Amino acid sequence: AVSVTHEHLRQRMLELKFDLHATVGDVKARLHLHHGTPAASQRLVLRDGGVDLCALDDDAKMLGYYSVQTGQTIHVFDDDPYSLSRGGGLEDTSLVDKYRMTDEAYDKRPGTLRAWMREQRAKDPTWTPPKPPGTSIGGGRPGGTDKSAASSAPPLDAGTAAAEHHLDEDVVVGARCEVAPGARRGTVAFVGAVPELSGGQGGGPWVGVRLDEPLGKHDGTVKGTRYFDAPPRHGTFVRPTHVRVGNFPEAAFDDDDDDDEL
Repeated sequence: AVSVTHEHLRQRMLELKFDLHATVGDVKARLHLHHGTPAASQRLVLRDGGVDLCALDDDAKMLGYYSVQTGQTIHVFDDDPYSLSRGGGLEDTSLVDKYRMTDEAYDKRPGTLRAWMREQRAKDPTWTPPKPPGTSIGGGRPGGTDKSAASSAPPLDAGTAAAEHHLDEDVVVGARCEVAPGARRGTVAFVGAVPELSGGQGGGPWVGVRLDEPLGKHDGTVKGTRYFDAPPRHGTFVRPTHVRVGNFPEAAFDDDDDDDEL
């Protein structure tokens, strides 16, 4: 297994396993799925302990030709002048256009908390929203109920209704992650709104993950709209609360004693 670094990314991809019979071209094609740089724009350099050993400059040669060993690092140089990863484009969350919904748009959505409250008040004008245990709705004593204040209280805004969809800053495209349920490992491939999935669950961001194993439901396409690329059954969408970003290298499934693999 070797580690992989990229000149434009802070993230370090740890313990990726490659067959020594794989060509440099095959390695570039696989790394494209990890950092987004097209194979044609990659220059690979083999490093050991921070020292450059050689350039993997022949796409037709196998890794074994360059004597690649476990514990070494393959560093990727990105020659694409328009690369999305330049200037923090794939890691700097301040550059990401955050998902926002206007109050008017939220007010028109079906299946939201606000819509449900309107339905209840249409059925019963005296209806008041349920309160959390031990609190009051309108300034009464703890545990009490102030119906007049509750009935005149403004409806919850979109930010309050979407609090459960809080998105951590480290959930960015290219980050390694673990997805619940099942502790499935993969790479964040998309962050944003997916109208086809919102349905009766309201708005809020979804996280698209390209899984390492075929444990998903699709290839990054939802009802004919493609949000990211993934092999069949390697794609899944989950809410941010089900994603944990961190050092989650690809699991090793082969025998570590195989001399033809590192």
